[in-house]
Amino acid sequence: MKLVASLQPDTSSREIGSMAVWSVTSAKPGNGVELLRDGRDDTYWQSDGAQPHLVNVAFQKKVHLSEVAIYTDFKLDESYTPTKISIRVGNTFSDLREVRLIEMSEPQGWLVVRLPSEEEPETCLKGFMLQVAVLANHQSGRDTHLRQVRVFGPRCDPAKTLGHEVGFTSPQFATYSAVR
Repeated sequence: MKLVASLQPDTSSREIGSMAVWSVTSAKPGNGVELLRDGRDDTYWQSDGAQPHLVNVAFQKKVHLSEVAIYTDFKLDESYTPTKISIRVGNTFSDLREVRLIEMSEPQGWLVVRLPSEEEPETCLKGFMLQVAVLANHQSGRDTHLRQVRVFGPRCDPAKTLGHEVGFTSPQFATYSAVR
């Protein structure tokens, strides 16, 4: 887990959140789930109800998950800022399992969480569903603010997914090997 001021483009991963259906357990009117994905750090999703507050990310096919990035701002949100977040992965709601538990103190910026852990940077998790659960807030706040959430998966080389080497390496084929 690391806290950074801005997300830098990474050539080894890609944002896959746009491939998913997003839902939340509750939302204040005007502060819905769509604000988690609007690309702006001056808007936020605000929960409305009892904890835990859940953000559910459901994919149509099983995907590889490498990182989750969450934008929070303690200076603006104070008691609405999460202190304890659980990241869960599974195939359905009934088989979600916690893969990371994060505790923070006054975070400001992007919290980037490797899945499954910092010790195994080359591995990824697979699943149809990812869940971000806000378990506690600063100053015992009831509702929470999350400003942005991004989900990343590894970029894969299509030739490597075949499981064997592609034999088209002649100079004639090499002229067609890249798209301009």
